[in-house]
Amino acid sequence: MSYFVTGATGFIGRFLVSNLLKRKGTIHVLVRKDSQKKFEATAKKMGWDLKRVIPVAGDMTQPKCGLSAAQVRALSGKIKHFFHLGAIYDLTASAQAQRAANIDGTQHALDLAAAINAGCFHHTSSIAAAGMYPGVFREDMFDEAEGLDDPYLRTKHDSEGLVRAEKRIKWRIYRPGMVVGHSQTGEMDKIDGPYYFFTFLKKLREMLPPWMPMLGVEGGRINIIPVDYVVDAMDHIAHKPKLDGHCFHLTDPEPQRVGEVLNTFARAGHTPEMTMRIDARMFAFVPSGIRGAVGNLPPVRRFVGMLLRDFKIPKETLKFITYPTRFDNRETERALRGSGIKVPHLDDYAWRLWDYWERHLDPDLFVDRTLKGKVRNKVVVITGGSSGIGLATAEKVAAAGAVTIIVARGEEELFKARDAMKAAGGKVFAYTADLADMADCDRLVKTILAEHGHVDILVNNAGRSIRRSIELSYDRFHDFERTMQLNYFGSLRLIMGFMPKMTERRKGHIINISSIGVLANSPRFSAYVASKAALDAFSRCAQGELSGKGISFTTINMPLVKTPMIAPTKMYDSIPTLSPDEAADLVVKGIIERPSRIATRLGIFASVVNAVAPKAYEVVMSTAFELFPDSAAAKGDRKGLKDEHASNEQIAFAALMRGVHW
Repeated sequence: MSYFVTGATGFIGRFLVSNLLKRKGTIHVLVRKDSQKKFEATAKKMGWDLKRVIPVAGDMTQPKCGLSAAQVRALSGKIKHFFHLGAIYDLTASAQAQRAANIDGTQHALDLAAAINAGCFHHTSSIAAAGMYPGVFREDMFDEAEGLDDPYLRTKHDSEGLVRAEKRIKWRIYRPGMVVGHSQTGEMDKIDGPYYFFTFLKKLREMLPPWMPMLGVEGGRINIIPVDYVVDAMDHIAHKPKLDGHCFHLTDPEPQRVGEVLNTFARAGHTPEMTMRIDARMFAFVPSGIRGAVGNLPPVRRFVGMLLRDFKIPKETLKFITYPTRFDNRETERALRGSGIKVPHLDDYAWRLWDYWERHLDPDLFVDRTLKGKVRNKVVVITGGSSGIGLATAEKVAAAGAVTIIVARGEEELFKARDAMKAAGGKVFAYTADLADMADCDRLVKTILAEHGHVDILVNNAGRSIRRSIELSYDRFHDFERTMQLNYFGSLRLIMGFMPKMTERRKGHIINISSIGVLANSPRFSAYVASKAALDAFSRCAQGELSGKGISFTTINMPLVKTPMIAPTKMYDSIPTLSPDEAADLVVKGIIERPSRIATRLGIFASVVNAVAPKAYEVVMSTAFELFPDSAAAKGDRKGLKDEHASNEQIAFAALMRGVHW
C-alpha cells in the first residue's frame, strides 16, 4: 500500500506520516526544492525511515502540484490514499496568500490525485468551513455555512467545496477543531488559537498572586483538540471501508466556553483565575453601527491596539470569543467506535501545553533582553555620572557598547571616572556642568548635540536630597528652592533641550531617577520629595503627549541607596540600603524594558495604603517621624555628628520598611 501526502512537514502532517509508518507501504511526500532541508530536519526529528518516506519534488501552487509528466507516470496507479494537508492555517495571513494555498492548492492536489488514479482523496478541511453558523453544524451540512466574510473562513469553505464537487476520484473530508499541541508531550510548532492568550495570562502571574480573584470574559464554546487525536482519528477512518463521500468532525463533543478554557490554562500556568466572567455576547443588543463608531474612536482604537500589541493577540482572533457554532460529530463517533480513540479532557493535558509553550514558544524567549542589544552604539547621557548610582550605571552601559556621556560638576572626579571606563574599552565622554544653572544646562545640551548629533537615552540621575523637618526649615526657604532648581528645573531643562531631536527622529527614552519617598511621603523630606514629585508629574503628562511619537518615559522610585548624598545622616550607616551597583541594575532594567515606572513592592503598597486609608497611613508616618529625629547635620550641630547612631528600635523599623527614607 502506498500513500501520497501534501503538507507532510507541517504540524499535523509530520504526525500523520509517523502514524502511517506504523502500517506497511511507501509514503511519498510533496516537498518544494527550497524546503528540502526542512524535510530532512523534520525526518530526523521524527525518526522517519527514509527508505519508506520518499520526497517528491514539486510545488502545491503549480498545476498538478508541479509534478512533471514523468513523475506522474511513475506514481500512476500506485497511490491508495492521497492525504491533502498542505494549506495555510493562519488567520493573519493575507487573503491572496490564503486563496493561493487553500483554494488553488486544493484544486492542484485534486488534479494530481486524478492524474495518478489515486484510490481515495483525503482532504483535511476545518471547522472554519462552517463560518460563523449560529447553532449546531452537522457533518452533512455545507451550503448552510454563514458569516464567511473572513478570508480564512471563506477559503477553507471554498476549498472543501472543490472536493465535494469532485467526480473523478473518491474522497473523504475531515474537519478538525482548533488544533493544539500533543496531549502527551505538549509539542506545538507555533502560537495559534488559545496560545494567543498565554502571554496575557503570564503577565497576570507576574503582577498578581495566583489566589487573586479576577474579572474575566465569557463567550462561545471553543472546540480544542490535540494533534495526536486528529492524526489517530484520520488514520483510523481513512483505512476503514465504505466511508467514501462522508465528512467527519474531529471535534470535542463537550467543548468548553471561552472563560472555562482561559481558567483551565490559568490553573496550568499558576496564574489568577477569572472567578467572575462577563459574557461578551451581552453586548450584542448594542446596534452594530454604534459598536463600530465607538470602536473607531481614535483613543479607543489606540488603546485596544496597544493592549493587543503588548499581549501579542491578533485582532482577527477577537471575533471568535463569541463563536456561535457547535459541532455534531456522530459520523466520527460511529467510525471510531471500538478503536479506543477519543478526545482527552483539556484539564488532563493543559499543563503540558503550557509547559511546552513556556519552554519553547513564549515570545519573551526570543526578545533580546541584553543591555548590549538595547544600547550598543546608542548615545546615553547620564547626569551625576562621576559617583554613586550614576557612575555604576555608566560603567554598565559603557561595557555594553554605548556611547556613554557622563555629566557632573566636579571636574577631577568626573574625568577620573571617564578615564577608568575608557581604559576598560568603553566609548566614554565627560562634560562638566552645573545643572542647577539653566544657562549651563543650555550650554551642555548645545555641546552634546553639536558633538554627538542626538541623544537616545537621557538618565536624569543628578539630584540633591535634604533631610530636615519643616520646623527646622522656617528660615530656610532656600532648601526648597535649591532642591527644586536641580531636581526639577535642571532635569526638565535637559529634557526640553534634547526632546526636539528625539521627536524629529521619533525615538528616545527619558529615565528619571525619582524616590520611594514620592510613594511613601516620607517625613522630613518635604523639600526633596516635592521636587521629585514635580518631575514625576511632568513625566506622566508628557508621556500622554509623546508616546505616539516614539518617546518613552520611565520613572524609577529608587529606595534608599548608600551614596555620598546620604552620608551626612550617620544613622543611615546602620540601616539597610541598596548598593550603587544594585541601584544601577534598576536603571538597566528601565533601559531594557522601558516601563512607565519601576518601584519596589513596598513603595507601591505604601502608595495604595495612603490612597485607601490615608488616616491610618498618617499614624504610621507620624510614628516614624517621632522615631527618627533630625540629624545633627540638619540641626547644624557639627559636634554631634560623631555621637549619632541608630537605636535598636530605629533599625528594626527601618528593616521592616526597607528602603524608605526616614
